[in-house]
Amino acid sequence: MDPSRDIGRLLEIMAALRTPETGCPWDLAQNFSTIAPYTLEEAYEVADAIARGDLAELKEELGDLLLQVVFHARMAEEQGAFDFGDVVQAIAGKLIRRHPHVFADETSTTPRAVEGLWERIKAEEKAANKTGLTGALTGVPVALPALSRALKLQVKASKVGFDWNDPRAVLRKIREEADEIEAELDRAEINKTATAGEVGDLLFAVINLARHLGADPEAVLRQTNLKFERRFAAIERALAARGKAPQEASLAEMDTLWNEAKETE
Repeated sequence: MDPSRDIGRLLEIMAALRTPETGCPWDLAQNFSTIAPYTLEEAYEVADAIARGDLAELKEELGDLLLQVVFHARMAEEQGAFDFGDVVQAIAGKLIRRHPHVFADETSTTPRAVEGLWERIKAEEKAANKTGLTGALTGVPVALPALSRALKLQVKASKVGFDWNDPRAVLRKIREEADEIEAELDRAEINKTATAGEVGDLLFAVINLARHLGADPEAVLRQTNLKFERRFAAIERALAARGKAPQEASLAEMDTLWNEAKETE
């Protein structure tokens, strides 16, 4: 079977992989639950390629992500639920409905106005679906990564007025949460569960501060991870020049090299 630019060929390949007896044993053994982690992983790899500005890699990762959509659609088709065409039709319809300023007579012209319009239409769609779920925080998937879910919960709570107006107030909350961690650590017998809970509160508050500053916490943490890797690599190079491995150096020595790497940047 030859490769092709036609999405139809990709669907044929997926169907062949899932054909009993003649298909791939691994692909045939999968279901929605077993494939879901790969779907999340591929989405993160797309984001990683974008962060590195690697367009060649982005092309490959987008293909891997598309495969996940095709895989899920094929499994749904086998169950008689929906097929890939239904997925395409659903998203096309949603885009048309949520862009009346492009496809109808709505006149929103700024990004902020369009975002508000999108949210209003989205809320109307959910109300029409009558899922039975109510509440300001409804609709934030539990399976989201904790950082992303915390941000979405905060945004939803903010829309009904449960929010601070000043990032300094959030910063005070961060200090308060840090003090509560210190109080747990000062106990004669540390309760690890309680302390871990306080750390969770601190992380939630830090995400809130990033939101108030207009920063994407996932993006800024990704950049910090890259910075840590870069500076630690500098430590390893400096130690190697001295004939040492990190485990043979003292913390004070590595800390000095860290500061040198920081100053160089």
